[in-house]
Amino acid sequence: MQATVETLEDNRVKLTVAVPAQEFESAIDAAFKKIARDVRMPGFRPGKAPRKLLEARIGSEAGRQQALQDALPTYYADAVIENSIDVIASPELEITSGQEDGDVEFVAIVQIRPIVILSGYEGLRVPVPYTAVDNEMVEAQVKRVREQHGEWVDIERPLATDDYATLDIEEADREPSEEETPVDVLSLHDFGYPIGSAFIADELDQGLLGAKAGEAFEVSCTFNDRMGRRSGEVVNLRVVVKTAQERVLPDLTDEWVDDNTEWDDVASMREQIRTRSDLMARAQAQMALRDATIAALAALVTIDAPEPLVDEELRSRINNVAQQLGQQGATLDQYFQATGEDPTAFLENLRDHANRAVLADLALRAVVAQEEISASDAELEDEIVRVSTRVGHKVDKVRRDLVKGGMLEAVRSDIALGKALQFLVDNAVPVDEEGNVIDIALPDAPEVAASEAETLETHESVTEQ
Repeated sequence: MQATVETLEDNRVKLTVAVPAQEFESAIDAAFKKIARDVRMPGFRPGKAPRKLLEARIGSEAGRQQALQDALPTYYADAVIENSIDVIASPELEITSGQEDGDVEFVAIVQIRPIVILSGYEGLRVPVPYTAVDNEMVEAQVKRVREQHGEWVDIERPLATDDYATLDIEEADREPSEEETPVDVLSLHDFGYPIGSAFIADELDQGLLGAKAGEAFEVSCTFNDRMGRRSGEVVNLRVVVKTAQERVLPDLTDEWVDDNTEWDDVASMREQIRTRSDLMARAQAQMALRDATIAALAALVTIDAPEPLVDEELRSRINNVAQQLGQQGATLDQYFQATGEDPTAFLENLRDHANRAVLADLALRAVVAQEEISASDAELEDEIVRVSTRVGHKVDKVRRDLVKGGMLEAVRSDIALGKALQFLVDNAVPVDEEGNVIDIALPDAPEVAASEAETLETHESVTEQ
């Protein structure tokens, strides 16, 4: 088999493949063996009839046409691999000779991944969310720790923000329609409600402010996003305040801190909360830096994302969402019904993300080429070991499967792309919203920083509950 490649416009190539008649004979033999499984010949079991008898009965043309149908995709795939053509779509195939006899020649015109030449990626200025820890933030964390140990007590005064009420809530003067059931009409009894949460509607919280236990009132509300498909709907609610409580916090003393927290006194509590809050803010900024760097890199690409790549990425994202929902026993249709989200808007949003992902991939490939980044054999082997550990198979089996599937070089390419991204992140310049350079570097002992940040996250999770 011989193949030549001609570059065309619009990121396409013309691949001309010639297969000598002698080589194509093996494809014809395979075709007749396939045909033999469906043709009954006296004295022969299915699939065992000789080629000569089959040719005499159905003609040699049938075997050749079957061979062309079956073998051309293989010849095409071999030519693509042999010539390192990075195809991104199905080819347009045309047989130019050999349909009846002799050498076989065909042409494949196919779209390839565009090669991007990138500039301006060195020292990318990347905006990341980061706020330096101040005294107000520290005191807010101290308060949250105290709230964890606070007690709820009944109050006779009017309700205020951060108080807690037990409510009966019903829609006033509304009966379910023929398409609805009583469940579709809001009716809550002994419903615990944090004042100021705007859990159902802003107007409900405004009506609760100043109310006392035992009081009842009606209020017109606009349901917020938490109400799913009814969000934005204007309703009249009848509300009864059954109980009203406030949380009484313990006094902040050295003795209380020593007895009830991990810290020895108030001063050490504030100091370590400040340190941990700063570590967490920096860690979150570092994670945001990675995504922001990818976004900034994609913005440097000056061509449109090829539709075949966007479509492929979109399908992958839809499948991922469907699988995640499936693990929860739900479908996409059920998700749309429960959330009220418009399927068209959902797909447009996914396509927008897919488009940006494709541009980012093209940009990373450009950095790999321009910076001459590659993956060594040792790095490839390390990745194979990691994959084998993840899937629970032996290393040799994983390696054989990758070679058999022609995926070994794809793995090597992924490693190089990862190295390119790390190169960009390491050289990125984090800035705030106004473009000022900010310092989000973690301490020299990142494992300590991670541990400290995790401890603070645990504190925050507990207090939120």
